[in-house]
Order: sequence, then C-alpha cells, then structure tokens
Amino acid sequence: MASSLTKDSPGAAGEDTAFFGHPRGLATLFMTEMWERFSYYGMRALLVMYLVSGGADAATGSQGGGLAMTAATATAIYSVYVAMVYLMAMPGGWFGDRVWGARKTVMIASFVIVAGHLSLALPGQVMFFVGLGLVAIGSGLLKANISTMVGHLYADPKDVRRDGGFTIFYMGINLGAVVAPFAIGILGEKVNWHLGFGLAALGMALGAAQFLFGSRHLSQESSRVPNPLSSDEKRAVVTKALLGVAVVAAFYLLVNFTGVFRLTLNWVLVPIILAGLLIPVAVLVKIKRDKDLSDEEQTKMTAFIYFFAAAAIFWMIFDQGASTLSLFGDSKTERNLFGWDMPNTLFQALNPGFVMLLAPVFAAMWLALARRNREPSTIVKFAIALGVTGASFFVFLIPMGLATGGTKVTMWWLVLIFLMHTVAELCLSPVGLSLTTKMAPAKYASQMMGVFFLAVTAGDSVTGMLAVAGVDLNSSGVVVFEAAAAALAGVAIYLSRNKVRGLMGEVR
Repeated sequence: MASSLTKDSPGAAGEDTAFFGHPRGLATLFMTEMWERFSYYGMRALLVMYLVSGGADAATGSQGGGLAMTAATATAIYSVYVAMVYLMAMPGGWFGDRVWGARKTVMIASFVIVAGHLSLALPGQVMFFVGLGLVAIGSGLLKANISTMVGHLYADPKDVRRDGGFTIFYMGINLGAVVAPFAIGILGEKVNWHLGFGLAALGMALGAAQFLFGSRHLSQESSRVPNPLSSDEKRAVVTKALLGVAVVAAFYLLVNFTGVFRLTLNWVLVPIILAGLLIPVAVLVKIKRDKDLSDEEQTKMTAFIYFFAAAAIFWMIFDQGASTLSLFGDSKTERNLFGWDMPNTLFQALNPGFVMLLAPVFAAMWLALARRNREPSTIVKFAIALGVTGASFFVFLIPMGLATGGTKVTMWWLVLIFLMHTVAELCLSPVGLSLTTKMAPAKYASQMMGVFFLAVTAGDSVTGMLAVAGVDLNSSGVVVFEAAAAALAGVAIYLSRNKVRGLMGEVR
C-alpha cells in the first residue's frame, strides 16, 4: 500500500515502497551487506587452504606460498576467527546502542574491514594475524547494526512485510557469498593468495562507498543513539578497557620473557575459545537478571534461550563447511567437471547458490501455508533445521567410508551435504533474525541482534576447542557424535514447542 508520507517527511525512509514493495532503504542495506559478504566469504573460502598450503605442488598445480600449518591448527584458527566475528557483534551492538548509533557504527566498521583485507594482502604471518583481527572486529561492528537497521525500516513490529524484508536482505548476503568464490576464491587459489585477499578489500571498499551514497534513504531511527553513555559511564568504560588491555599484555609478556612456559599459538587460541564459550552464557544471564525489564520481556527472553541453544548446535556443524568439508574436498574428492578440474574453493559457492535458488521457494511456501493457517511455528522450523543438519553429517559418513587407501570419491556427496545445510539454514537463520528483532527488549535493541550472533560464537568455539585438543574432525566417531547431537537437540526442541510458544506471547 502506498504511503501518504512524502520523501522528506519524518519516517518516510521507513514507509516508501520503492524497492519491490519495501522501503527504499532496504536497497542500500541489501547492497552494503552484499559487498561485505563478498569480501568475507571470499576470504573465508581461502583461509584454511592458505593456512595449510606449503610449497608449490607441480603434480596438482598448487601454487604454495601459504603458512604451511597442520590441518588441526588451520581448523582451530578458522573456527576462532569465525567465532570472533560473531563475538564482536555483541560489542558492535553495544556501540550502536550507546556510542555511535547504528548508521555511524556501520560506516566505521566498513573502513576497518577494508584495512583488514589490505593487511591480509601483504605477505607475512604478522600481517596475516593483524588483518584477521581487523576483519573480525569490523565484521562484528557491522553485523548487529546493519540487521537492526533493516528492522528500523518497519516501524510497526506487526508489519506483515518484515519477514519478507529480512528474506530479501538475506538474499543480498548470499548474492555476495555466491560470487565471492568465483572471483576471490579462484584468484587466490589458482593465482596468488594475496591478490585474492586484495580483491576482498576492493569489494568492501565498494560496499562502503555505496553505503555513504544511499544512507539518506535509511530510517532516522538508525542515526539515533538509543541509550547514550553518560560522562561517568564513558570514563568507567575507558578505564576498564585500558585495564583489560594492560592485564592481557602483562600476562603474555610474563609468559614470553620468563620462559616458564613455551609461548605457542595455543596461548592465543585457547583463551579466545574459552571466551567464546563463556561470554554468550554470561550475556544471557546478565540480561535475564536485569531488573529494568518488564515481566513480558523477561518471559520472551526465556523463550529466546531455547532458540539460542538450537542455533548454537546448528552453527557448530554448518560452519565446518569451510574447514572440515573444505579439507575433505581438497584431498579426497574427484572434482573433474566435464573435463574441468574444479577449484576446491568453489564448494563454498554451493550454499549461497542454493539459498538464492531456494529462498524464494521457502518464502512462498511459508506464505501459502500461513494462508491456510498451517505454517509451522518458529520453534518447529528450528527443530526441522536441527534434524536436517544432523542428517547431513550422517550422510557425510558415507563418502568418509569410501575415501580410504587413497581412493577419491565423487564431489556430488559434498554437493548433497551443502544442499542439506541450506535447507536447514533457511528454516533457521532468516527466521531467527526476524524473531530477534521482534522479541528484543527495547533496552537491548541493537545488542540483541549481537546476542543472537553469539550462538555462532558458541558453536564455532566448540569446534575450535576440539581442533586445539587434537581431535580429528574428519574422523567417523566425531562426525557421528555431532550428527547425533543435532538430531537429538531437534527432537528435544520439538517436544518443547508448546511451552516455548506460550513464552513468546504475541510474537509468532
């Protein structure tokens, strides 16, 4: 329905329907997220392969020039990196709520990400870890706030376009992700790793420029700081931050110079992994104990914890697509496609490609079922996602059993697994994003999106801990355990559906 507001009137940015029946600002956020995901997924497709790559291999055409790490170390670094990206979404939401506002936070984040990819484009292990840290920080600042700005475009929480808007936004994520392996992935894997990282920097720079140009179409709510820090709070935050940095620096200097313990990469990985496991729990406890929340908000937070736990288990398996499955695909699959030796990085285009194909189908299916009053509830969709995710790793046992003694299996097994991951994702991720914006207490508007992303942190931290402990994630025992955990969690969530639905109140 056309809006009666003019383009320049207050709130018009959230009301005009110039983008497929949605507010025009959705196009700006769509394009910004598309370029950010292009840079992120392109770099992620290269990450594990770059870490394990050593000298050039004349037999396979491998370029070499990587950091020559073990598969376990590479998987641990990858898992910690992904966990950090989503862990930083929490302080990112805090900056949006209390310091800069969502719009300014996204702008600053864009430039930090560009700097990170440029650092990765420079040779050397030091610049690699500097770049990885900058990309993680920038991505965390951006993620929670850009999703919150999508919610700002729909002033009425009951606006029927909200779920559709998030689905379109989700398409932007996957459009960038599906193109990235063909551009960044192939350039990095087949030509030069650092050129691939450089192309990621260019992509994010385009995203930042596009955001600057189109931000005038965003809701005015995105520029507001909902709960600004007082002067005393600002001083307290700075003091605590400096104290934390000093304690960490003193600890590592003590370990390094006393020689009591040998300073290894695990001294960095293990504390981050533990933080990734403990911080999500601490944040949920803090919000639940906040006396400022109404009884209704507290009840919704109890329901949210069920969704959070389900999402953590899902992401634990899903995110192994660029680590465990990538390493399996590189060494144990036959990738001849009509006479073309397909680069291993292109496996990373499967999931976003399937999302592009299936997201409209799922959106139409949910709408058709809703008209018949038969659409599954959100909690049932989460249960379906966990069941399909668990089944995907049971399927993974088949090619693992066939790929023995140097035998390579057809790549179509991995295609099937990525398809199953996509079906599960479409039942959980866009639904979860929309649900979080509707269930978030007003006091934690931007931060709640960061809390939802902490489920990714928790899931990837479990994977990272297993890798650091030397567990072979490609072993059948570990794959069976993860598959069974997801399947059983899906059953438990389904059996709790009536209780959770009651806790959600009017939210559906």
